[in-house]
Amino acid sequence: MKNNLMKGLALVSASVLGVTGISLAPANASASNKTVIVQESNALSGLNTAVNGKNLLTNSNVLSPTGSGFYYYNNKAQLVRNTAFGTYKITQNSCTATATAPKATLDAQFGCFKVTYTIKKGLKYSDGTLITAQDLLLSHAISSSDYSIKAGLGDPASDDGSKFDSAGYGGAYDDHTRAGSFDLSDDNFSVTVSYDAFMPDWAIFGPGPGAVHALVGLAKGKKVLGTTRVNASYKSLFEDAYFGAMATLPASTDPDYADELEARNDARKLMTAMAGKWSTAWNITTVDSTTNPLLLVANGPFMLESCTSSACTLKKNPYASLSGSPKVTGNLEKLIFKFTSGTLDDTAVAQAIKAGTVDMYSGAATSAFWSIASTAPGVTTNKGVVLTYEHLDLRSGDSIFPMGSPASPYTITIGGETINCDAPYNGPFKGNTQRAKDLRKAYMLVVPRQTIANTYVGKVFDPSFTGTSPTLDSLLSVTSEGDYAKVVAGSSAYVADFKKDQATRVAMALALVKKYYPSAAAGSNSITVRHLTSSRPMRVDNAGVITTEAAKAGIKVEHSVRSRWSAELDCNYFDSAEFAWVKTSLSQTGSNANYESDGSNNSAGWNDPTLDSLFSQFEKEQTATSLITTKINAEKQLWSNYYSLPMFQWPGAAAWNSDIKNVLPNPLAPEVTWNPWALSY
Repeated sequence: MKNNLMKGLALVSASVLGVTGISLAPANASASNKTVIVQESNALSGLNTAVNGKNLLTNSNVLSPTGSGFYYYNNKAQLVRNTAFGTYKITQNSCTATATAPKATLDAQFGCFKVTYTIKKGLKYSDGTLITAQDLLLSHAISSSDYSIKAGLGDPASDDGSKFDSAGYGGAYDDHTRAGSFDLSDDNFSVTVSYDAFMPDWAIFGPGPGAVHALVGLAKGKKVLGTTRVNASYKSLFEDAYFGAMATLPASTDPDYADELEARNDARKLMTAMAGKWSTAWNITTVDSTTNPLLLVANGPFMLESCTSSACTLKKNPYASLSGSPKVTGNLEKLIFKFTSGTLDDTAVAQAIKAGTVDMYSGAATSAFWSIASTAPGVTTNKGVVLTYEHLDLRSGDSIFPMGSPASPYTITIGGETINCDAPYNGPFKGNTQRAKDLRKAYMLVVPRQTIANTYVGKVFDPSFTGTSPTLDSLLSVTSEGDYAKVVAGSSAYVADFKKDQATRVAMALALVKKYYPSAAAGSNSITVRHLTSSRPMRVDNAGVITTEAAKAGIKVEHSVRSRWSAELDCNYFDSAEFAWVKTSLSQTGSNANYESDGSNNSAGWNDPTLDSLFSQFEKEQTATSLITTKINAEKQLWSNYYSLPMFQWPGAAAWNSDIKNVLPNPLAPEVTWNPWALSY
């Protein structure tokens, strides 16, 4: 599943890993070797979650223990300021309207809202390099379209895009900052971020550290860690390039013009080289003795030691106490994330936990997993709330994230046929015409949401369950959130059709198909829907029941199970995809990335100016009451476009070796490894 990164969030760069040597992972964890093995639901797909197409939950889970920043979420989904790394505060807030200064004027006044972030002095990366505010500048470069344009790196919204292949562009942060929004302090330990309006999510829009000395080294072709002196000089080079690339030139008649033009060209050359490395060098899944150590510089309690197709091993960072991590109170030496090479077998995972070959698991709960894990001796289990939900997305146009390039389009093979994923979408759901909307609605109507929810919610903890489990009827709030009932009630007129019984919905779907295919009937295969999923048994089963019900409405479903499904969400060949969104933060603008036309999670080509305008309201200050109204208005537009169908909120289930202390399951991701500094035997 994709990890729900907020569009526009100042992202932490991938260069937050470290290595001091390579070793093989032990076969089993134990208290004696202070090792914990965590089972993941998917395989690793890359070491930079901020690169387009690499925003996978497994990637995020593996990387999370290797980095530290200004905040984290605890097991109660409360935002905690990480004072071990630094502090941050509002240093200017003059955006409020007054009698003499209309709000419209103030909103356009750049710098009326400012937040200052200060790194604690003396912190170090795993290679011993001092962490400074220069390391925070990278966050802005990969999150500000204005910076990318003015630094000569390209317009992220154009066909050519930015030299940084970043998912951070667009949204509230991007909309309300400018190229020059970062002001570096004289002592190089603080940055002040300037906005043109008050930002409701300011507390989580902060920059994260990126080891820019390592990035400069990569751009220069280096393959070894630098000395303290060299790394300090590389930080200065990055700072000069960062600011120099967007320098304003004097008039061409000025005596200094030629020198300043040359300086800016040199700065842009280095920024371009670094952008290229940032966008590609971390897109790896193997780490061994041949891996460039510059790729693996960390500032978390752990650092990456090795990666294979079956696991990544993290070892304790010797600089953990100076990394900016919360105080390390646990005694773990290694943390291993195991991957599945094919379909995740829930029964096998439960048996592995029972046998002690896996120590922790938190994922999609199934009755097979729960029945074994909950009765296993020496295993602690937890039923809790997770902010993860299953849904079905329908494509309406071309992904804004091409998988290849004009010169080399990305291709896949299905049924012996070579498919160009970057070819323009021309399926049954194309566009926002009434026909496209009717056919999208028809497909959504046939989905047996109640049957699916009963199977994967109600029966998880009680196989004999015969009641009715809650379906999810909102795309902006999940059932466990306090405003859910009000949001759903406000859009009830649109949800009503999807609450009718299955036979009625199938009949409605067939009637919609017949509007455009008069001879449509059960089994007529009047339209074909190409459906994408992972190999997770739940999704394969869901595809089967959807296929059966769709056939009754004249719709043929061609189901493709793809190992690279997360990246292929951007493949224009597919009409629909089922997967889960998992929340990693609580924010007012957290869903903008999914649904805005330029959203970093919008892979289905959705493009609706009205919807964009509605979602822009989340970027403004709201009361609790007005926020519900804003959600309702956005929900109505989403339902009327029939872009995405919410199915059910996952039931939370986690299991772990009872010998491991301080395991506190979190509703947000990462669910069981959010506090690696405290895990202990």
